[in-house]
Amino acid sequence: MFKFLKKLFGEGTDYSQLVKNGAVIVDVRTKQEFASGHIKGSKNIPLDSLSGNLNKLKNRNQSIITCCASGMRSASAKQILKSRGYQNVYNGGGWTSLKNKIQ
Repeated sequence: MFKFLKKLFGEGTDYSQLVKNGAVIVDVRTKQEFASGHIKGSKNIPLDSLSGNLNKLKNRNQSIITCCASGMRSASAKQILKSRGYQNVYNGGGWTSLKNKIQ
């Protein structure tokens, strides 16, 4: 069970290196949440509109890091993207925690 949780929340992933290598950060919080603070350069695609906005993520082989407030919506976003053929998707969890990991 512990391994499952580590995998679900991306423990052990070098997010800083992924970003240096061109990963896109997709923040799936609402527009209002995003406006109150976010990671510079991240794309805001709210979870409820993600499936309809996949055209904003054209390269299915590019690394994508999802984030939200706590990690639950970003986990759902990861599953949506993986089911739509995106190959390199990582759940970055909460955006403030992810921000600290990539600095």
